[in-house]
Amino acid sequence: MNKSKINLITGGSGFLGSHLAKKLIENGEEVICLDNFFTGTKKNINELIENPNFELIRHDVTEPINIEVDKIWHLACPASPVHYQYNPIKTTKTSFMGTYNMLGLAKRVGAKFLLASTSEVYGDPEVSPQLESYRGSVNTTGIRSCYDEGKRIAETLCSDYQRIHGVDVRIMRIFNTYGPNMRSDDGRVVSNFIVQALKNEKLTIYGDGSQTRSFCYVDDLINGMNLLMESGFDKPINIGNPKEFTIKELAFFIKDLIKPDLEIIYKELPKDDPKQRKPSIKLAKEILDWEPSVKLEDGIRKTIDWFKKNI
Repeated sequence: MNKSKINLITGGSGFLGSHLAKKLIENGEEVICLDNFFTGTKKNINELIENPNFELIRHDVTEPINIEVDKIWHLACPASPVHYQYNPIKTTKTSFMGTYNMLGLAKRVGAKFLLASTSEVYGDPEVSPQLESYRGSVNTTGIRSCYDEGKRIAETLCSDYQRIHGVDVRIMRIFNTYGPNMRSDDGRVVSNFIVQALKNEKLTIYGDGSQTRSFCYVDDLINGMNLLMESGFDKPINIGNPKEFTIKELAFFIKDLIKPDLEIIYKELPKDDPKQRKPSIKLAKEILDWEPSVKLEDGIRKTIDWFKKNI
């Protein structure tokens, strides 16, 4: 009888980490959730606490930990501007020291390692769609730099640990993702619009709303994440939905689903906010046979239903 794999998920009580934990448990694997609860919440993993294949450890990844595992899913880091700008030095430290510590663990125990990187490594892109070969247009000194540059150095660390120490790494560049378990106060556009609409508040658009994003439903994203971990692919790869929407289109779409007569107001665009986000997923299709399947309307409806019960 094959022994089930032991998975370590850093940031395991967060938005993506909690969905990943549930998926792995469903597949009969063991999960150790590591989290300091800066942005994660126990509510996201309540249904797993009593499961014998699940273990929760309160720990900050900027400190080393010794534990025997087969796979490390390194998701720990604030991922929304509101949270990563709250303590930008801590964000940079988490990206560097957290990744350094987890790669050191992977080296010691021979674990496979997946880094949850981000489309933010492309900065405010000068090309569209963004291919993995594009090196980005990033402001190294701006208010978003702690996250953008933090993830870029995390990718560098992964690549060097792979080259020098033979660590079996995966680098996943995640584009805008949404779905249940998002925080209502995370400042991301999908949760912002849904929460404002459900509270009968004016929808706030920053800038003129012409900036674009590509929204991937969380189930599709977790599917891609699992396929990447089980693949032999060790270079950066985009996982996201290539269908592009303007922020204004999204606002009107959510408004019409919840309360069509809501007013929309416009505020100044934050500094260094990317004007365009659209992944090329050609590599994901070729290497992983992956592409998103959940339509925006279906995913948004599911997310609205979840927020109605959880605000």
